[in-house]
Amino acid sequence: MITADLTSKAVLITGGGSGIGLAATTLFARCGAAVAANVLPGDAAAIARLDRLAAGGLAVFAAPGDVASPDGAARMVGDAVARLGRLDVLVNNAGTSLARAPIDFADLGAMTREFWDKILSTNLIGPFVCAEAAAPALKASRGAIVNTASVAGLGAVGSSVAYGASKAALVNLTRNLARALAPEVRVNAVAPGLVDSPWTKSWPEAKKRDHVAKTLIPRMCTPADIAEAMLFLAAGGAMVTGQTLAVDGGMSW
Repeated sequence: MITADLTSKAVLITGGGSGIGLAATTLFARCGAAVAANVLPGDAAAIARLDRLAAGGLAVFAAPGDVASPDGAARMVGDAVARLGRLDVLVNNAGTSLARAPIDFADLGAMTREFWDKILSTNLIGPFVCAEAAAPALKASRGAIVNTASVAGLGAVGSSVAYGASKAALVNLTRNLARALAPEVRVNAVAPGLVDSPWTKSWPEAKKRDHVAKTLIPRMCTPADIAEAMLFLAAGGAMVTGQTLAVDGGMSW
């Protein structure tokens, strides 16, 4: 487990109450940061997880809000920054696949307008709105943004046509936000492979085995693997910006 000294630093992690987001919340807080972990309003299970971290002595609190709602996302960021008092790192991790199992790419009829709208509003527009709202505070601290993309956005087969397209767009957004916010703010992304998380629990076991067979490190990623890459991009890599780091056991190499 890598570590860093984030004492006095303030971090906002969207989708911070489960899976990769919870792993990142835990790691950044254990490194000394104060962490606002965004969760969906009313998500009692996620809030309970964060409360347990706080009870264990970590500086963690819930920041409710739906990043798929532009007004709600901007308000959530503003409230979190106000409570933290500053912002050094924004992790745009909240996302959705809207699929309990991969959707055959040939099934174009499954990609309804409603499906596209939800995917794009959460996976692409949400990160942009959060970055825009956080930009003044991040510029003041000369901070960093880390987006959660996917190997599906780098050419690998993802859970659906729409999901892959949204993550490819997020990779492009990462590069362009790096240009827009330079030199004060670095902007990078991680691109996880198949992660052993609540998202993939219901995926067919044969699909998981086929994925692992294509990797150089023969196992699924864990949320902790992705959180470590996020920490590197946020707290290290002083000359790294506009990049997307694949964390997939060498599958996309």
